[in-house]
Amino acid sequence: MAKPATSCGTRRTNRRVPDAPFRRNAVGPALAVGRIMGLMHVTVTLRVPGTRQGGYEGLFLVDTGAIDSMAPGSSLAAAGIEPVRASSYELADGSVHEYQYGLAQIEFMGELTAGRVIFGPEGTEPILGVTALESVGITLDPATKTLKRLPALPLK
Repeated sequence: MAKPATSCGTRRTNRRVPDAPFRRNAVGPALAVGRIMGLMHVTVTLRVPGTRQGGYEGLFLVDTGAIDSMAPGSSLAAAGIEPVRASSYELADGSVHEYQYGLAQIEFMGELTAGRVIFGPEGTEPILGVTALESVGITLDPATKTLKRLPALPLK
């Protein structure tokens, strides 16, 4: 049986990111945002909510077509994040698969939020979904293809 594509977004396919240097942009404290092959990546740390120690850190693809974030299931389990439920997700190729998800503390670009993280198959490229971005007021500027902070979070 062929392994399904692991992007939960509808506009991208799973692409392996080579271990190559990437351009760094200074948008915030200790920010690591890179663009490789036209794709945007950001360093993200996932932890059990309320903890400061341990966790899983990786270079995540910024995928505005994905609602939730995703990382390899074994990495999430090693970080102490446990699955709480399962949900169906439509992949980039149009197929629908059921994946477990857990709740995690999500840290990136000097910001902290929490949300669903999908337990992806082994070898999955980590994905940072749009809900994590929006919850801290960060958007993707399509003209410059950079991440930008909103001056204030909308509450209207």
